[in-house]
Amino acid sequence: MNLGIAFEPLISLPLLAGAAVVAALVAALLLFSRSRGAITRTIALALGVIALANPSLTREDRDPLTSVVAVVLDRSASQRFGDRMDATNKAAEILKERLSAIPNLEVRIVDGGTDGEGDGTRLFSALSATLADVPPERVAGAIMITDGRVHDVPLPQHLGFEAPVHALITGRDNERDRRIVLTSTPRFGIVGQRQTIGFRVVDEGIPNGARVNVTVRRDGSVVANTVVTAGREERAQVEIAHAGANIIEIEASPLEGELTLLNNRAAVTVDGVREKLRVLLVSGEPHSGERTWRNLLKSDANVDLVHFTILRPPEKQDGTPIHELSLIAFPTRELFQQKIKEFHLIIFDRYAQQGVLPLIYFDNIVEYVRGGGAILIAAGPDYAGRNSVWRTPLEAILPATPTGNITEVAYHAGLTDEGKRHPVTRALPGSGSTPPQWSRFFRLIDAQTSSGTALMNGPNNQPLLVLSRHGEGRVALLLSDHIWLWARGYEGGGPHLDLLRRLSHWLMKEPELEEERLVMSARSGEIVVERRTMNETAEPVTVTQPSGGTQILNLTRAEPGIFRSTIKAEELGLWRATDGKLTALVNLGPLNPREYLEVTSTRDVMLPLATGTGRGVLRLADLSGGVPRIAQIRSAERFAGPDWIGIKMRDASVVRGLGLFPLFAGLSGLLILLAGIAAAWAREGR
Repeated sequence: MNLGIAFEPLISLPLLAGAAVVAALVAALLLFSRSRGAITRTIALALGVIALANPSLTREDRDPLTSVVAVVLDRSASQRFGDRMDATNKAAEILKERLSAIPNLEVRIVDGGTDGEGDGTRLFSALSATLADVPPERVAGAIMITDGRVHDVPLPQHLGFEAPVHALITGRDNERDRRIVLTSTPRFGIVGQRQTIGFRVVDEGIPNGARVNVTVRRDGSVVANTVVTAGREERAQVEIAHAGANIIEIEASPLEGELTLLNNRAAVTVDGVREKLRVLLVSGEPHSGERTWRNLLKSDANVDLVHFTILRPPEKQDGTPIHELSLIAFPTRELFQQKIKEFHLIIFDRYAQQGVLPLIYFDNIVEYVRGGGAILIAAGPDYAGRNSVWRTPLEAILPATPTGNITEVAYHAGLTDEGKRHPVTRALPGSGSTPPQWSRFFRLIDAQTSSGTALMNGPNNQPLLVLSRHGEGRVALLLSDHIWLWARGYEGGGPHLDLLRRLSHWLMKEPELEEERLVMSARSGEIVVERRTMNETAEPVTVTQPSGGTQILNLTRAEPGIFRSTIKAEELGLWRATDGKLTALVNLGPLNPREYLEVTSTRDVMLPLATGTGRGVLRLADLSGGVPRIAQIRSAERFAGPDWIGIKMRDASVVRGLGLFPLFAGLSGLLILLAGIAAAWAREGR
């Protein structure tokens, strides 16, 4: 119970002040003149002024409130190095026991640095969350057990409360570690060209200047090895291999006795941008399907199309002088000898050997394919005749031998078992039903597969679409010239855009269309591992987490040619998967998380918060018993010493009841005033 006095003046404050001044002057005059009854008269005047002030006696019933101290435990990834986590747990238990023994103190223990969506260790965010329902006047302080790598340290004036914040540092002095720091990272690069990445090797705990072996990888494959000097900025040049994300890793050799190897590697994603793809389309003659190929290729802004149609083959020479012809001469030597390597894809559409191309140029095409080029033969009746391109040096690379027959019946093209698994034809729109939901063809060039893989077939399971590889290049053979029926919408049409676009991109080695591929992706807090294969089964995959931990993942069949599995993504950074042959990478969150950039324990980060505030930043390894002593302090300039920390005990309370007794109201006031007047009268009467 608390007693007090409250005033509620009966007159305004200026008038009350004036009355008090007048009463004081009169009292002073009476006392100075030493007249009889001066003291009693002064008392009477004072009582009158007090009565005008209307004092009341107050009584408060209060319940004391507990003081609150928060203990924040750093559970971030950097705390897993060495014995930091064990030291944290041990210190937390001792602190909890000691703090719980203090009367009128509430202890709140919270894990910080566990937010998988943020970058870095955010202990003060966790502190603010746990004290959100506590008024500042009840906060006794906060104790953080951390390695010191905290990334949200506020200024002292922005804490939101006036109480000490202490940091107990795990780890040890003079820890050693080596890390890679990226200094310049391009975002984009032209496919086939080199990009420069700047980096620096930093050694902590030892002087810089050591010679360090550095390995450069692209998408998991080693592309360069070099030796650099620690502490000096270096550059690595890497060729951009394909369109889309190219993940470049730079890894330094280990340092003896260092904390971790995780930050010996840094990664950067460079988005590959293709220059325009050059495609040469040669149509043997005008026909209904010619426009289908032209429209498809011209609709792609990334394709630079060169198209020639043979309108006047040698057998149609009529003696008209060349200067009177408006036709452009077919530049055979320029296209097929001088500039053939500039093309990414050559398409022969219903082309027959009519003497337009000398046989030596077909030899050039064969060498072009074996050296990494691509050719597509869209065959018509010409492929079965005497002038077939198969009867040229192209025979060495063509995957099917014509029989000389042509089947001309209505049929629905279908997918072979291999076609259901191949990325060119897998899940082709309309292929899920029998017969497929696309229009019929009416012609098929009979042929026998000699190499490669048949993805589509026609009547009697005869091959319709055959793909093959030769050397570094690729070949596709389409044994019908009726795909234009799909494009024209005959009987509802068919997926000609999907098929032809996939086919051309496969020929030009688009990574998304590779038959054997391991893919990782991140979505909704999970890592999806997908193996695309032409086989009936898929081998288990080893997944490596950003922290270095591994696990074996068994894949299950999701659809023909695709095996898939998921794991929960609990760490930020670069994840990798391998089945022993293929490697896949995916990044979750920041590519190089701050948790792994600097891992040595330090007092320096928290010291600015403690400087000039009396707060302590102590290293657990330097303390006897592993934890500091706890002192209860109500008011002081310092709240920490070499081996102790203090908490600020509060006197907060809540009012449960309030009583008010006016002293000069009613009968009591009248009696007091009468007593004063009577005393003055009695004194005057002597």
